Amino acid sequence: MTSLSGRVVVVLALAAIPVSGCGTDPGPVCGAVVDATGYADPVTARNDVESELPGFAKGCDWIGFAAVTGGSESGACRRDPVPIAATRTENPDDDPAVEDRVRARRITQVLARAVELLDCPKEGRGSDVLGALRYAAKQLSALRQPDREHRLIVFSDLLNDHGDLDVGELDPNEAARGRKIEELRDARLLPDLSGYAVVVHGFLRAKKPAPGRFRSPESFWRAAFEAAGASSVDLL
Repeated sequence: MTSLSGRVVVVLALAAIPVSGCGTDPGPVCGAVVDATGYADPVTARNDVESELPGFAKGCDWIGFAAVTGGSESGACRRDPVPIAATRTENPDDDPAVEDRVRARRITQVLARAVELLDCPKEGRGSDVLGALRYAAKQLSALRQPDREHRLIVFSDLLNDHGDLDVGELDPNEAARGRKIEELRDARLLPDLSGYAVVVHGFLRAKKPAPGRFRSPESFWRAAFEAAGASSVDLL
């Protein structure tokens, strides 16, 4: 495991990691994005992760991590990915009980690493949600296969206020929203989430939008995830 100032995962090296269980069809390749910029109070944020992540990770064969900070792509706050499925060496006889034990042990590692990301330093001003989504997508891209499902769980309010996107200043007009998404896409700032099922926990939890603008952040993010290629998105 890396430290908070540890090394950046080298994406090319991930291609060699086995990501399916012995004798089983390939399971989903997954990612977890954890917002360290205070999307909820510490107790609530930890409860979110502890209650939702184990069930999400249970069906995954592999999971990578990204932290939302003030510089999500360039920062030093990293955790190594966890291959969840048992390898051939670990389960040479394709024993379901062995597979279950290996997965249970690995999911404890998944949970521990995700919780640690909540304590990452902010690493700059603002909340760089888009950068964290891009970093997560780049990790998973080395393992992308046409027949493999991809899932992403995000613990964040999605209140990006870093770089070229300030959600709090979004124009609620539909045409303006579309222009902003095109601007982000042209600048290659949208993550490549083609085929991903995305679920977000904590969306707008700490925010009380001004009258008349309540629908703007939700409409923006739904349109942005669609433009990024996501197959589905749940904002919880």
